[in-house]
Amino acid sequence: MDIRILTDQELQLLNDSIASARHIVVCCHKSPDGDAIGSSLGWAEYLRLVGKNPSIIIPDAYPDFLQWLPRTNEVIRYDKHRDKAEQLMAGADLIFCLDFNATSRVGEMKAALDRSPASKIMFDHHLAPQMDTVLEVSRQQLSSTSELVFRIVWQEGVFDRLDKNFAVPVYCGMMTDTGGFVYNSSNCEIFFIVSQLMSKGFDKDKIYRYVYHNYSEQCIRFRGYLMYEKLHYHPQQKASYFTITRADMIRFRYLKGDAEGVVNEPLRIKGLRLSISMREDTEKDNLVWVSLRSVDHYHCNVIAEKFFNGGGHPNAAGGHLHCSIADAEEIAKNAIEYFGKLYGGGF
Repeated sequence: MDIRILTDQELQLLNDSIASARHIVVCCHKSPDGDAIGSSLGWAEYLRLVGKNPSIIIPDAYPDFLQWLPRTNEVIRYDKHRDKAEQLMAGADLIFCLDFNATSRVGEMKAALDRSPASKIMFDHHLAPQMDTVLEVSRQQLSSTSELVFRIVWQEGVFDRLDKNFAVPVYCGMMTDTGGFVYNSSNCEIFFIVSQLMSKGFDKDKIYRYVYHNYSEQCIRFRGYLMYEKLHYHPQQKASYFTITRADMIRFRYLKGDAEGVVNEPLRIKGLRLSISMREDTEKDNLVWVSLRSVDHYHCNVIAEKFFNGGGHPNAAGGHLHCSIADAEEIAKNAIEYFGKLYGGGF
């Protein structure tokens, strides 16, 4: 199966950039998810294979259920080790930017990334890339940046020389960005890639349990509370929303990642087309983070762009609001009303 993703010119530029670089940094977006961490760890393994010693720098914490991934102990968190991270970025001559399409996505690390004199290469699968790079590998049709990393490594012809330290994080990134291969994963090439990754001898069922069956008791109660007490269902528009307030998070001793994927839960309702989750920022007032999920041809990225200062994929998008959670609820109601009119009420 031909899964090459780069043109000959892109491949040559990539290889020349790596060969000439002495100090390489790999970084990803703020609040890293499975794809951001997985693709970064996987790409760093490739760079080690070709004789480089990359530093992986992430803006802030990632969920507890991803901290078992190989070599995560070597990841440098900008929010904890700012001086070291800034020194590495200032001294880098090549920075790989994985799973984000604009430097604003790295949060407080943006200034250091923008200041760095290093050449920058983007690997991403989100819409509308907006970065100054020497090479932009942005493929919106792919399931994940981890899939993109695999395709590049496969095209380089060195996959056979890599081991589980590459395969596990790349598989995990693909799995998490497709919700366990239940959305954005109908391309048969994805399962060819999965079969090749599994040839490295890991237990995919165990990875699933590490990610999806790794919550605290309080987290399970928290998620049940959200669905029972906080879910607002709009049957006419076949949509729903729920809010997560600071008070909710304090009550259930919220940890980073406790709300991961919960936006998908309402889509279990028969006929539901759109689910919106809104969460108050834990530190900044009047900042609400928004996640949207939808099904089939009912595109939530349209709603994210129009109402929530965001965007994303057709069935998985995000955004943010600078307002109170009460005002955010009113915006969500307007968004749902618009969604119903846009797509009609019939099945």
